[in-house]
Amino acid sequence: MVELNLQNFTSAVPIPAQGLRKPLGTCLIDQGVITQAQLNHALHLQSQQKAPLGEILVGEGWVSRRDVLYALSTQSGWQITDLEGITPSPELCKLKPVDFWLTHNVIPWVRVGPLLLVATARPDRFATVSAQMQDCGYAIIPVLAAPEQIDRAIARQFSKPLAQAAETRVDESQSCRTWTPRSRAGPAVALIGLIALFTTIPKVGLTILLLAALSTLILFVALRLSGVMAFVSHLSRCPSVPPDFAAEALRQPCVSIMVPLYKEREIADALIRRLQRLTYPKALLDVILVLEQDDDVTRNTLAKIDLPSWIRTIEVPGLNGLTTKPRAMNYALDFCRGDILGVWDAEDAPQSDQIERVVRHFTQAAPEVVCLQGGLDYYNPRTNWRSRCFTIEYNSWFRVILPGIARLGLVVPLGGTTFFFRRDKLLELGGWDAHNVTEDADLGVRLSRAGYRTEMVDTTTFEEANFRAWPWVKQRSRWLKGFMVTYLVHMRDPLQLYRDLGLLKFLGVQAFFLGTIGQFLLAPVLWMFWLTALGLFNPMLLVLPHQTLTSLLWLFLAAEGLNVAVGVLAVSARERRFLLPWLPTMFLYFPLGVVAAYKALWELAVKPFFWDKTQHGQAGEDHLAA
Repeated sequence: MVELNLQNFTSAVPIPAQGLRKPLGTCLIDQGVITQAQLNHALHLQSQQKAPLGEILVGEGWVSRRDVLYALSTQSGWQITDLEGITPSPELCKLKPVDFWLTHNVIPWVRVGPLLLVATARPDRFATVSAQMQDCGYAIIPVLAAPEQIDRAIARQFSKPLAQAAETRVDESQSCRTWTPRSRAGPAVALIGLIALFTTIPKVGLTILLLAALSTLILFVALRLSGVMAFVSHLSRCPSVPPDFAAEALRQPCVSIMVPLYKEREIADALIRRLQRLTYPKALLDVILVLEQDDDVTRNTLAKIDLPSWIRTIEVPGLNGLTTKPRAMNYALDFCRGDILGVWDAEDAPQSDQIERVVRHFTQAAPEVVCLQGGLDYYNPRTNWRSRCFTIEYNSWFRVILPGIARLGLVVPLGGTTFFFRRDKLLELGGWDAHNVTEDADLGVRLSRAGYRTEMVDTTTFEEANFRAWPWVKQRSRWLKGFMVTYLVHMRDPLQLYRDLGLLKFLGVQAFFLGTIGQFLLAPVLWMFWLTALGLFNPMLLVLPHQTLTSLLWLFLAAEGLNVAVGVLAVSARERRFLLPWLPTMFLYFPLGVVAAYKALWELAVKPFFWDKTQHGQAGEDHLAA
């Protein structure tokens, strides 16, 4: 139990004016914690960084947060309190909404007669808090507490409303949370009716299937062709020039990074090592490991690791049985402190200068550019054949097609990691749809509908290629189910979507989602055409003349040729050239995607919000990550 020193509280006064109080650095020198040379260096860094002096000293490893708290107490004359020893009163917390306490990182601690003791970690900002609490009916008296204690106190007092808000941040009209069993009944009945029709009148069924398969193939090819042409055109006009980060004169902002974790026994230790390679100033890094409250596996693993001062954990309370990545990120979003917010996955190995590149790009980007998507690659492409093909697929998408799509101004379906947002704009958009299992692609559509843009940033994060067959199917089925859900949500009102996006972006959405989903679901229809090449009976001859059949075979060969050409462009760099001999085998890689697509279709009907987790930590890094 913490003993209340009432004399200190009743004599507490607002912090003196800047010119009348002893500087924080001087207090730390007087305490013998730092030297004058260290203080001078920290003050120089502060001229380049948007960070308090105490955070810079902690980030440099010269002081602890406790040292800074004691120095702030000496400077201000305010008492240090322990929010774990005497927890804040729930009744006092109702004086203001939770958003107030989160925004200012303060919490009302205890009441002593007419005095209300409010805990803060930033004396320099308390005047604003005090002014906004004048209507509470108490004399506001500040006390000091560690910022992580304040966060935990807020989380304890408001766990239920914060968890509920995390599930419903996105407007219902653009969320899939209304995808109830009743709403799913209509599409299910329609699908059963179509199957019955196809069975009763086979020619009609074959014709509809063929038209659908060809339409989605043409959409898919058109999107890839547009992307690769835009990529090649840009490449020929703009030779790559390494950015000069030293020339950046603006003060660097604080950047928050969320890393959602769930039952990560194998990956947690490697993750911390990878994060420690980052070269961005540690005083400006706010890395949040987001855990589910019932995840004892990850919690026990992290308990064995000495986390740096710039890495903290936030536990997401359970509610309604929903444990998805977007829900967890929505909850943690309220506790982020950075002007820019990014997301990495548990197995990610970002390039060491990634944050510098992101910050520089944002400073040079137009105001409507609110999101940057980095490239994704794999650090274990040599594990087996499937990991090689997965690496070719990702390089084709993130190094060729997606940059081309972004340059054309089309909707960019975000990857689940290595994207960075202006945090105020992400809050404006309502964060992520907590029920969507591809919350990244959905967010890419929503930001475009709001009139904002995504650009690609020249940096890469390395991940672990999913090289085992069934885990690959599970991961791919989650992606495809999310694409189905996202398309259905945004096509509830096609005319409104068209008005929001305009013609070109609207067609891009159709091409990406229908093309991707259709190419997997309807692949068996297209496979029938190879029966003719093998001299076997092709059921499609019942509805197609032979001349048309020949033309279609040439179309299929052209599509495969395009895929090979994109692959060659994607892996032609020296460190990936070893993948070139495996390009001709890519047609053997995708058939498992058909299994994943029908698994996704089944789950869409029976458990649309189920998150089929991918297990990480099954492969080590090889030379590609270097």
